[in-house]
Amino acid sequence: ETIEALGVIPNDYLQYFYYTEHKLANQNEWPPSRAEQVMEIEANLLKEYAEPNRTEPPEDLMKRGGAYYSTLATQLLDAHYNDSGLVFAVNMRHNGSVKGLPKDWVLEMPCRVDKKGIHPLPAAPLPPVFFGLLATIKMYEILTVEAAVHGDRDAAYQALLVHPLGPSEEKIPALLDDMLNTNRIYLPQFFKGAE
Repeated sequence: ETIEALGVIPNDYLQYFYYTEHKLANQNEWPPSRAEQVMEIEANLLKEYAEPNRTEPPEDLMKRGGAYYSTLATQLLDAHYNDSGLVFAVNMRHNGSVKGLPKDWVLEMPCRVDKKGIHPLPAAPLPPVFFGLLATIKMYEILTVEAAVHGDRDAAYQALLVHPLGPSEEKIPALLDDMLNTNRIYLPQFFKGAE
């Protein structure tokens, strides 16, 4: 029904937004999170790279967490150097190629790559059903960056409040305190003058 109503096949990540209650009800069946998987892979890779006689790439290099990114990066560089004009999905400022969105928003979108650079391909304006979610998530991203760069607790609070999968308002202060204190060593900008 969702595919018919939207008129597209949604990206796999959208299941968390479109089927939130179902996903949460079944979270005990979830595999380890991407972060947990990547942390385990990274730990294994560091051990394998420490072996002085290693001549082959470790098997873990091909596991979840970026297995083919190095190949893709090489292809993109080749397209730029050889002026091929191939199209890649790239995260970059769209610079007006999607009408109705601020030009400075970074989007993952098809881009043509040639000697002159990376050029976003024009796209139709987003239908309201997609614009609403995109704009909300983009505001979350902007507020999160503002919070991180400036140590702005209010922006961090607002980011958690605006995210559609974020906690309810009454849980935000305790969650934010816990998150900041747990990561204090990495986030000193939030604690200036507190010591």
